[in-house]
Amino acid sequence: MKLTLRVWRQKNADAEGTMSTYEVDGISSDMSFLEMLDTLNEQLILKGEDPVAFDHDCREGICGACSLVINGDAHGPERTTTCQLHMRSFKDGDTIDIEPWRASAFPVIKDLVVDRTAFDRIIQAGGYITAPTGSAPEAHATPVPKADADFAFEHAECIGCGACVAACPNGAAMLFTSAKINHLNVLPQGAPERETRVLDMVAQMDEEGFGGCTLTGECATACPKGIPLVSITNMNKEWLRATRKAGRR
Repeated sequence: MKLTLRVWRQKNADAEGTMSTYEVDGISSDMSFLEMLDTLNEQLILKGEDPVAFDHDCREGICGACSLVINGDAHGPERTTTCQLHMRSFKDGDTIDIEPWRASAFPVIKDLVVDRTAFDRIIQAGGYITAPTGSAPEAHATPVPKADADFAFEHAECIGCGACVAACPNGAAMLFTSAKINHLNVLPQGAPERETRVLDMVAQMDEEGFGGCTLTGECATACPKGIPLVSITNMNKEWLRATRKAGRR
């Protein structure tokens, strides 16, 4: 395959960025999108040019590091992570636009790499449990209803890639935050911090400068792990419950 790539290049956080055009040839349809970028970078290095910086780690759709807007879609045309997107999703001769996540809370560091430490600070605000767990308990020592367990597992699948923020027209982080709140709040181990967790994490989310949610649903559509939009509704219920309880104290 021969492709024309229009790639966002930005030297550093303070520099102005621009789209640069590159031609790549000999691309196999079996390559992943990141392998295609590796091929581009090999060509650039051989020419003595600066390679394109982009985030990646496991390349197995697990870590959430890969983060590209491809032809206007977070992670590209398939509902998967960028690293699991393959070039068979494109055609010979295609022009592909490649950009970083676009959100004020995710400032560009260089080229396609953005600073997503805002997510880390949201987690640090309450995305954990403080109850000492000791050694591994017996499997059925703490009974959890299957519906609750399924709900928790569904939300625990969030890998924190940020596609929800990139896809949202408002740059909201509600889907990410709700997933991290819901998967702990529904379990007995997360009960001691149930109220403080949702209040503190939502407050931190707002402090980071993410936009407001208007339930357009683009976040759930772009999520590679299928976190449902109802997750946000459930978080809002948790927040109202915690607010009312705090007001009665």
